[in-house]
Amino acid sequence: MLKKLNTSQFIRNVVVVASGAAGAQMITMLFMPLITRLYGAEAFGLLGVFTAVLAVISPVAALAYPIAIVLPKVDDDARSIAKLSLLIASVVSIITFIVIFLTKEPLITLFNLQAISSYLLLLPIALFFAATQQIMQQWLIRKKQFKVTARVAVSQSLIMNSLKAAGGAFNPIGAILIFTATLGNALYTMQLWFGAQKWSIETDRINSENSSKSNLKILAHKHRDFPLYRAPQQFINALSQSLPVLLLASLFGPASAGFYTLGKTALGVPSTLIGKAVGDVFYPRITEAAHNKENLFNLIRKATIMLAAAGIVPFGIIIIFGPELFSFVFGTEWVVAGDYARWLSVWLFFMFLNPPSNMAIPILAIQRFYLFFTVFSISLRAAALVTGYYLYESDVISLAFFCTTSAIINALIITIVLFKSYRFNNGKSNG
Repeated sequence: MLKKLNTSQFIRNVVVVASGAAGAQMITMLFMPLITRLYGAEAFGLLGVFTAVLAVISPVAALAYPIAIVLPKVDDDARSIAKLSLLIASVVSIITFIVIFLTKEPLITLFNLQAISSYLLLLPIALFFAATQQIMQQWLIRKKQFKVTARVAVSQSLIMNSLKAAGGAFNPIGAILIFTATLGNALYTMQLWFGAQKWSIETDRINSENSSKSNLKILAHKHRDFPLYRAPQQFINALSQSLPVLLLASLFGPASAGFYTLGKTALGVPSTLIGKAVGDVFYPRITEAAHNKENLFNLIRKATIMLAAAGIVPFGIIIIFGPELFSFVFGTEWVVAGDYARWLSVWLFFMFLNPPSNMAIPILAIQRFYLFFTVFSISLRAAALVTGYYLYESDVISLAFFCTTSAIINALIITIVLFKSYRFNNGKSNG
């Protein structure tokens, strides 16, 4: 088994990505006790609301076309999709700026964004760089340049946490965290771009003889299921995941949003360390497997089981000792965040298992179904939060309802994808 793991390219790629994520998360966790003692819960709450709004609108920045960069067989088509994505992101960001500039006050009132009213014009800038960051990441994933993404993850974490700590020492307010987050997307994109240059030049030379001219309109139409189904699905999914921080800030105040933000950030360590690493490596692997008519069901099943084995211990520890750990690591004023983290662990464990299933959705051509499933799931999640608030007027109970519902939804989508992949393979073999 050890010999097989050592010779598996998939495992080696996962280790490379995970090592970069591990370094980045280690730096973040080393800085976190200092940063949480510099900034209060309200400052984290403002950052949480800003990043939640950005997460909701980010999926429409390039209409999900960057995800399609991995799929074409030839690099010229992939480059054309990247250009199309960048063009769409530029147009969407400009339109967003104009809309916010002309209708700022009505937007604040309509969506209850008083907490971040002073920073709304930063959203189009952050939106553009979030889209360009995704474009660069998908290109590097396509080229399997996982070492580049690993190095950038570490350097980005060091730069951003240093800026947060320096800003907090000077003036520990939410504005510092928001400006740093906006700048972070730009820096991340630039580092990925510089890291990809050498590889891009080499592949241009290698593939010049075999390249074919790509038409943006043809490619946009060919991959139209991404803007039609995947972009709305991502938008709704981001909205459902951002619902807690937005509603907690609205119903219970910025401090509750701050507790949630810290809990979600801390529990993002295993998700980023292993879950995202597996997802990034799994996407080109399952695309290749589909082209070669391999058994997709076994690939998804094995990857999901591997994630379950890796995640059960860290998430289980938080469920048992969450308040004590958060109080010890981040300071006694963050003990409530530990209560939040207990329930977040239930949800995030099942979300931690999801990357193989999520990456398989475009391959299985079930993005239309996934869109409707996401619309259904957000209504359940919103109902869970509202029920907890109106019946018990408790932020912890509201979050418990939300997280339990979300865990069930994630388990259901994994089951559905496994069933679809089984049917997919049977169809291939029978045909």
